[in-house]
Amino acid sequence: MQQLQNKVAYITGSASGIGKEIATLFAREGAAVVIADLNPAAAESTAAELRAGGAKALGVAVDVTDEAQVEASVAQAAKAFGGIDILVSNAGIQIVHPVEEFSFADWKKMLAIHLDGAFLTTRACLKQMYAQGRGGSVIYMGSVHSKEASLLKAPYVTAKHGLIGLCKTVAKEGAAHGVRANVICPGFVRTPLVEKQIPEQAKTLGISEAEVIKNVMLKETVDGEFTTTDDVAQVALLFAGFPSNALTGQSLVVSHGWFMQ
Repeated sequence: MQQLQNKVAYITGSASGIGKEIATLFAREGAAVVIADLNPAAAESTAAELRAGGAKALGVAVDVTDEAQVEASVAQAAKAFGGIDILVSNAGIQIVHPVEEFSFADWKKMLAIHLDGAFLTTRACLKQMYAQGRGGSVIYMGSVHSKEASLLKAPYVTAKHGLIGLCKTVAKEGAAHGVRANVICPGFVRTPLVEKQIPEQAKTLGISEAEVIKNVMLKETVDGEFTTTDDVAQVALLFAGFPSNALTGQSLVVSHGWFMQ
């Protein structure tokens, strides 16, 4: 039996990386998936790839910081597939600088994408979930940096901590409607976002790229291994398919032991 049969999942930033892995797994488990991404061509390409494999998939263009675009794309998705059952708020970027060198514009950009985007997509999807009356699951893509800090990442760490607060509030408010909310907190996953950070951190810290990987990114893991996109997708599936309010308001770290609770 497919775990997400007849469910509809709206997944931001899902044309590539972790989001695409989650969308692919959800589709395999029977969900209709909405590939919501800033890049419309990439969104449609991923959706077409999933449809070619027999899945129901729709590509939609959305800037998660744009209120009108979020509302319109969620409405489009709900109309196409008959509602929204799962939100995966995954869209994100990274900018690294020491605090004293961070521009206010970059600070605001980071918080807008990670926090405003999470709020706007949550609000739009909750309206659908509440109106449908069949419950739902809201999943935020946090980070080990939802629990922990690293050099050079002030707005990212701030935003990822903030997602835990939003999640807990949504869990409390959504409970009466059967809507759960949880946060996935991955360690370093070797996506384009992380690949871009390696030379940036090497330059800023004055060390080699190999040292960034070994002594910065993976130093605290138990085995020196990157977390994989599949590791993260499997946790997303757990949160999406869990049958009751017993698992809500929680954050689960997936980091090869980098951070232990």
